[in-house]
Amino acid sequence: MVRPSLYSLVGNGAFPAASAGTGLQAGIALNIPNLITLGRILLVPIVVWAIASGTMWIAFVLFVVAGVSDAVDGFLAKRFDMATELGSYLDPLADKALIVSIYITLGVNGAIPRWLVILVVSRDILIVGGIMLSWLVGDPLKIKPLLVSKLNTVAQILFACVVLGSLGFDIKADMLTLVLMGLVTALTLLSVAAYVAEWVRHMNSAAARL
Repeated sequence: MVRPSLYSLVGNGAFPAASAGTGLQAGIALNIPNLITLGRILLVPIVVWAIASGTMWIAFVLFVVAGVSDAVDGFLAKRFDMATELGSYLDPLADKALIVSIYITLGVNGAIPRWLVILVVSRDILIVGGIMLSWLVGDPLKIKPLLVSKLNTVAQILFACVVLGSLGFDIKADMLTLVLMGLVTALTLLSVAAYVAEWVRHMNSAAARL
């Protein structure tokens, strides 16, 4: 059994371990889906540069390309049975690296409120911290993907897309931006509450087994 990585609890939840019953290939084969995912990771510093330099339309286009590549590598992995253990770790890591980097850079540039950046980043830090603590007590927490977490990720992506698109192409989308910002805020807080509740239940159960 492969011990779950700390990254598995950021974003959409735990990564499956390789086994004969899951169809997940063991090893670290760099097949086409994994190479596409690595390419998405390499896009992160370029997107950050585009935002920092004020060329928001480039950042928007690259963000869309990253989103399309995410869908393509997922389709290829499932359709042609090319899913690997490496891919199960790289894919959510690439998504989270892109989203967090975009939010931080937009916050530094003043394009989005810094309190929102702090909220989004703090959520991930809190989750990882909780997992590290559970590891230290010898009973690692394995969190399953939660619906609220998936919705939160979708809202974060849509918000970033609207902000980059409106700035890059000078489109007025103030109302939509405010609505999505409120949605991201609410879903982030709800996902934190859900994960904290899961963590408390796990730790109480672990204490009862001692």
